[in-house]
Amino acid sequence: MAKQAYLGNKIRRLRKEVGWTQVQLAEKLEISASYLNLIERNQRALTVPLLLKLADVFHLDLKAFAEDDEARLVAELKELFSDPLFTDRTVRDTDIRDLLANTPVVARAFLDLYREFRTSREDLQALAARLSDDEQAAGVDSSRLPSEEVSDSIQRARNHYPELEEAAERLRRRADLDVTPGDRFPRLSAFLAEQHGIRVEVVPSDELGGAVRRFVAKKKKLLLSEALPAPSLTFQLAHQVGLLSATDDLDALVRESGLTVDESKRLLRVALASYFASAVLMPYDPFLDAARSLRYDIELLEQRFRASFEQVCHRLTTLNRLDNSGIPFHLIRIDIAGNISKRFSGSGIPFARYSGACPLWNVHAAFLTPGMIRTQVSEMPDGEMYFSIARTVRKAGGGHRVRQSRLALELGCDVQYAPELVYADGVDTKSGRAAVPVGVSCRLCERMDCRQRAFPPMHHRLEVNENVRGLSFYFSPRDQD
Repeated sequence: MAKQAYLGNKIRRLRKEVGWTQVQLAEKLEISASYLNLIERNQRALTVPLLLKLADVFHLDLKAFAEDDEARLVAELKELFSDPLFTDRTVRDTDIRDLLANTPVVARAFLDLYREFRTSREDLQALAARLSDDEQAAGVDSSRLPSEEVSDSIQRARNHYPELEEAAERLRRRADLDVTPGDRFPRLSAFLAEQHGIRVEVVPSDELGGAVRRFVAKKKKLLLSEALPAPSLTFQLAHQVGLLSATDDLDALVRESGLTVDESKRLLRVALASYFASAVLMPYDPFLDAARSLRYDIELLEQRFRASFEQVCHRLTTLNRLDNSGIPFHLIRIDIAGNISKRFSGSGIPFARYSGACPLWNVHAAFLTPGMIRTQVSEMPDGEMYFSIARTVRKAGGGHRVRQSRLALELGCDVQYAPELVYADGVDTKSGRAAVPVGVSCRLCERMDCRQRAFPPMHHRLEVNENVRGLSFYFSPRDQD
């Protein structure tokens, strides 16, 4: 079992809600009370048979229960307390875990409050900058970013939506898509024409005014840019098919997400339609079987399913069906300035939400070798080790005069799964000697001997010795006698 199976606090809360003792619940699960006690204290992992029994005893939604949001909340709270606002208060990991274990509602409320504080502070800074430039203050929005809300919603769902997988399978049967990948575009075009009376046209890019896909409902036409490469062209077609043929499923998932802001709902709907498109073009079981047989060789998966590098990476993060799952991957996408535009943590690695990511992460170095896959074994301050690959990707579309936009993707997993990946061949993933010491961010990393440190860690006071220069401004060797 992966480390995500430590769900003791959830089990304890469920047990107390129904008023059972550990002895009573242990009898229902057919285990000893002492073993249940170890599980509730996160000293034993929850096995699959026990997980199924718990789902039966408590009548649980297995997907919702299996999600390990506690580790993510711990990481968010640690980052929260790394804010200089709390410099005079020492908050330890045990304090954070006690807070989550005893009052999880208060912990989540505190996170919401801090998010609002951060947003308000950033809005004030933006307002000050605008006013200093004698500009209007329009557009300053104190609401939470829709992209952040959507990322959280996808994380809660473990980036896996059985409803869309089933809808994609139904469409594949109706559109007769079990053909060679090169024939999917004409089959999907024919499906739109037959089922919805919509004509698909590939047009010059200048006719779309900078767009790559435009659906003109009144004229029943779907216009796609000729600047798109073949995989992106088919993907955009499948995306629009999802918006039209899986409407009920998309609407239901948006309602169930609990999002309240209209912008967030619309953005989630777009993300779910892209998920649907991936499921259509890379069907779950055949794609997972191919990934395993090819040892997760992304370039070979690209060729077999006629997909792009980024599309394959995204699809690999969605293979989280409980009875047949792939490797639990994490995915992060950044631009050359380090801004995170996509993130998902299936591996359990924490991502910074309120501050920049560690510059030693593999994804940053990818910009040094565009188009080449780089590998890295990394070790977090808590000793957890991960294996990752990173590569730049280029946004499709445009011609010679269009400024190229490059992004970098990192796909990674717990180091225990590295031998299953072709990219780990010849890499020392066991001894730890090849591991690069990385962190979440400078404020959350205790490694004082890092040359890349930009800020002091949250639990260390800034000590400046003008006579000694260390590896960084925030680290000075001890004085010699």
